[in-house]
This record gives sequence, structure tokens and C-alpha cells, in this order.
Amino acid sequence: MLRVTFLGTGAACPTVDRNVSGLALHREGETLLFDCGEGTQRQMMRYAVGFSFREIFFSHYHSDHFLGVIGLFRTMGLQDRTEGVTLYGPKGAARILGGALSVGIERTKFPVEIVEVKPGDRLGRGDYEIAVFDTDHRTDTVGYALVEHDRLGRFDPDRARELGVPEGPLWGKIHKGLTVTLADGREVTPAELVGPVRPGRTVVYSGDTRPHRSVVTAARGADLLVHEATFGQDEQARAVETGHSTAAEAAQVAREAGVRRLALTHISARYTREAPELLEEARLVFPDVVVARDGMTIEVPFPDRVVQGT
Repeated sequence: MLRVTFLGTGAACPTVDRNVSGLALHREGETLLFDCGEGTQRQMMRYAVGFSFREIFFSHYHSDHFLGVIGLFRTMGLQDRTEGVTLYGPKGAARILGGALSVGIERTKFPVEIVEVKPGDRLGRGDYEIAVFDTDHRTDTVGYALVEHDRLGRFDPDRARELGVPEGPLWGKIHKGLTVTLADGREVTPAELVGPVRPGRTVVYSGDTRPHRSVVTAARGADLLVHEATFGQDEQARAVETGHSTAAEAAQVAREAGVRRLALTHISARYTREAPELLEEARLVFPDVVVARDGMTIEVPFPDRVVQGT
């Protein structure tokens, strides 16, 4: 299972319908948080995300993207949290995130590690990695891509039985690419029972940014691109001035990268909950797009399954 839950889809000013930035990514029982605007802990409760996460990835340090970590950590402290948390962010991480956690007289009782990252870093996580890439937002900013490693090909159990391979450890060895010798001396190779390697999935989170070549590169062939779309094309000059993207520009990034699906987020308070004008604008460039809203979830299936969103 790979699923995205949008905790906050608004820009700098929250509205009744949209909280400020926050996103939870759930993968095989693990939860990762990306950005943490004010009130994120309440959004997590509201949308049943849970507090079992161990890592938060910050795209930059504008308040609407990181200030919520103060309240979140206070809440976890009141919940008697003991498991450690690691915070990742671009240049200035120790000073800014460390300073945020020192606000107030309470002190965090669980271990906290702060790690500064830079574009080009690849954080290994076993069968996937978090790739850090450059973005363009008038300050030290980064985006993140969760990139799964290639999966083993499909194992053919019926054919294995036909060849007389007993079910059990030998099946596992063959599936992992090992040739096995049967009791009668015959050798069975992986090529006889295992299909071609299958690609993993990729989810890309842009953070705040102007359209940028590195985002296109990071999102090449991605299953889901979550890209900011603060404004419509009628506010193009404002987007350039503030270092943001329009819906059409986000769609152009998605088209150039050849992604499977695009979700627009970081929507200005001037737009309604559904933001139909932004959706229409983006669809003229890239058809498979949604305007994210708080509480929306998007399933990211393997290529042979159907994408679902709620």
C-alpha cells in the first residue's frame, strides 16, 4: 500500500476549507510527514493519520510549512511519546528547527535528531529511498521524491509444481535469482519461473517552487506528482514575484516529466474549496489532474492496478 493523505492544501493563509501545508505518505505500514504547518496535529487526528511516524521532511522554513511542529511535538509529549523522531530540512535546519522546538517552557522528552539535507542527497530506506532535489522559491528550498527500488518479477507457482520444485524455501531462492538443484540432480534456473523485473513506484512532492528543471527531472515517469499551484494564469506576474507556480505551469511540469497523475496543492485563499478555474486551466495542459483538498487521499498502485482517489 502506498497512499497520500493531504493534511493541509492551502497557501500561507489558512481558510475554513484549507489548512496550511502538510502531507502524510503511508507506505507498507510506515508513515512519513512532509511539511508541518500550524494545526497539523489536529488535521492528523481529524483524518485518522495517527502519530506513529518517525520522520518529518521539511521543504523550507516559511512559517506555514514548519511552525506546526511546535504544537505537534507538544501533543506527542502529552501522549507520553518515547520513540524518537528525525527532522530533515535544507540549509539552516539545526538553527531553525532546533529553535522552534525550544519555544515555550515545556521540553521534548523523546529523542529528536535534526538532519540537514541538500539537493542530490539520497536517503536509503531499504527497498526505497528519499531523493532530495532542488527547487526555486527565493530561499533555501528542496523537494522530495519517494522512489521505490525495482521489484522482483512474478513467480509462477503452477510452473514450479510442473517442474517438480517442492513448495517452500526453494521457491524463495529461485524468486531471489538463485539457481537450485533438486533431489534428482536437475537444476532449475530463475529464468524458468520468474518473470521480468517490475518497476517500483515514485511519489514526488515539490514544496513551494517556480517551475524548475530539477522538478521535471525528479518527477520523470513518476506515478504521482504533488505540485504547488498557488495561482491561476491571471495571476502569472504575482506567481513570478512570490516564487510560486500557476496551475498551468504545474501541469506543464507534469506533462514534460511524463507523470501518471498530478495533484495540485498550496492553493491561494482567493479560490474556493474546489477551485474549478485552476482545475480547468491545468486540464488544458495535462488531463489526469486533481485539485487536492484537506482530507483527500490518493492511492498509488502498482502499474497493473487502478488509481483511486477520495
